[in-house]
Amino acid sequence: MQTTFTDQQLADPAIKRSNEILRSCVHCGFCTATCPTYQVLGDELDSPRGRIYLIKDMLENDRDPDEKTVKHIDRCLSCLACMSTCPSGVHYMHLVDHARDYIEQRYKRPFSDRALRWILARILPYPMRFRLALVGAKMGRPFARLMPDARLRAMLEMAPRKIPPVSRNDDPQTFAPQTSHKMRVALMTGCAQRALNTDINDATIRLLTRLGCEVVVAEGAGCCGALTHHMGKTTESRETAARNIRAWAGEMDGGGLDAIVINTSGCGTTVKDYGHMFRNEALAEDAARVSAIAMDVSEVLMKLDVPEGGDREMVVAYHAACSLQHGQQIKTFPKDLLKRAGFSVVEPSDPHLCCGSAGTYNLMQPEISRKLKDRKVRTLEAKKPDVIAAGNIGCMMQIGSGTALPIVHTVELLDWATGGPKPPALSDEHTGAARIPILR
Repeated sequence: MQTTFTDQQLADPAIKRSNEILRSCVHCGFCTATCPTYQVLGDELDSPRGRIYLIKDMLENDRDPDEKTVKHIDRCLSCLACMSTCPSGVHYMHLVDHARDYIEQRYKRPFSDRALRWILARILPYPMRFRLALVGAKMGRPFARLMPDARLRAMLEMAPRKIPPVSRNDDPQTFAPQTSHKMRVALMTGCAQRALNTDINDATIRLLTRLGCEVVVAEGAGCCGALTHHMGKTTESRETAARNIRAWAGEMDGGGLDAIVINTSGCGTTVKDYGHMFRNEALAEDAARVSAIAMDVSEVLMKLDVPEGGDREMVVAYHAACSLQHGQQIKTFPKDLLKRAGFSVVEPSDPHLCCGSAGTYNLMQPEISRKLKDRKVRTLEAKKPDVIAAGNIGCMMQIGSGTALPIVHTVELLDWATGGPKPPALSDEHTGAARIPILR
């Protein structure tokens, strides 16, 4: 694609990077075949190619965003299926992130949009605030259909029926390996996941320590910054990310780290991009070090000696989170691990298509999100599984709100298969956080 940015414009590192991305696009349109919003809406401007033209025009002419451009960019899930499909290697993620930052700075949204985004940015990244909000949403859930705004209805409908107890395993501490020491890793405990499902981190710690890992929950680490980053709130997201970088760099310089383990794939995609996000800032070196050892939990488990299991006579429908299969290009590891543990693994048709969760997308674009969820649930249920497994809390909440089938994180099944407790979602009662030996 030909571009006409001026030398003055290209002096801006963000414009320079976007120019590189735009020039790599050859207009082929392969991306439209795998774009979920194009599949649902059928509008060229709701495809990656269409959005690329809109972004090019906006940036090149240094113009304030108009309502049309904002609408179509807001409709993008950032599922990154287009990056898996693109034969030219167009790095759409960096381009759309820049566009969202640009829009946030130069476009005044309607008051209701500004208010919703402000609320989400002030609640979701903070586990205790999120818990309080969930209590309120749970109380308001019976009245969801009376809400005039579809986004408010979506917020109430997505609230879990049961709010999990606080897990002390999320506090800064170190967990001792239960067998011979193989690795020292930092676990990212996250933010929304700590409020929505405490079983995931608990199972991850049990599994890793059982396989010989010393697991550190670093002081000062928390939200990865993805939730605000994808809303274009760059300053807020970088402040959050910087705290993680300092916390993990401190562990790397202290006891050392072999990996930073992330069990929420949406966070993993963002943390692995810290090196790019901070490339022109004082934290550039530490950010690059962090990104270099950031791994999805499935990547770490493939390096460990996960024991083989016998036939468990359980059919697991594996849902591939977009942030894992497209954002991190991890496609087979979770399935390989589940099969090794003795589960029968099936996949739905069109596994490359998004479930419609996409961070806060299901709250800000509920109509499109619901269509994507309904299709994903249909294809999963068609496989007649006993349980659905996924590697991202957002997907779990989205799919779980549309099916009666139990849905668990991949590590919960692997923990169970290697000696841990049965996942609470498969049991009649939630047993609470398990006790884990702490290394003082």
